Amino acid sequence: MAVTLTALDVMSDAPVIPVIVLTEVSQAVPLARALVDAGIRMLEVTLRTPVALACIEAIAREVPQAVVGAGTVRGPADAQAAAMAGALFVVSPGYTHALGRACHDLQLPLLPGVATASEIMAAQEDGYTALKFFPAMQAGGLAMLRAWKGPFADVKFCPTGGITAANAGEFLALDNVLCVGGSWLSPADALAQGDWPRITRLARQARELKA
Repeated sequence: MAVTLTALDVMSDAPVIPVIVLTEVSQAVPLARALVDAGIRMLEVTLRTPVALACIEAIAREVPQAVVGAGTVRGPADAQAAAMAGALFVVSPGYTHALGRACHDLQLPLLPGVATASEIMAAQEDGYTALKFFPAMQAGGLAMLRAWKGPFADVKFCPTGGITAANAGEFLALDNVLCVGGSWLSPADALAQGDWPRITRLARQARELKA
């Protein structure tokens, strides 16, 4: 899958991409299994903690049904480290030409973050048309996505930032939204308690969200 996977594949696999923050490597494999058991395979492990790369490596090695990616990728060095750890895709909070080029050279699918029309155009110039809208709620939410449908009819979005189980359905109903990103599938208290059945339940509910 690593060779043929595209950003559109990542965005089309399920209605929600979980945005995961892990503080213990021991949480990585059981969390991934709990999500995969519910049909959520695309897992974005954010590079926000010192153990993130080790967690990606553990999931890639021990949970072959999962498609593990790295989030909070901010530059070529992050992309390289993610690829070496076994990430099959990366997600960034913003976009730069250097990051786009690095991911292209690594053959690593990238969901670049955008919040303005100019950022969309910059990403498109480098061949990226499957984009992360971030931070979605703070940058205009539903109204912004509706406004972009005219000038950017060829672009598909994954809104992330402020998306919850309560409002995800509104975003998924938009024609230019393929999926949403959200952290509610892996709450910190459930991770701390090892409550994997709860995470599976949350993921199963997310899997059933319809666009």
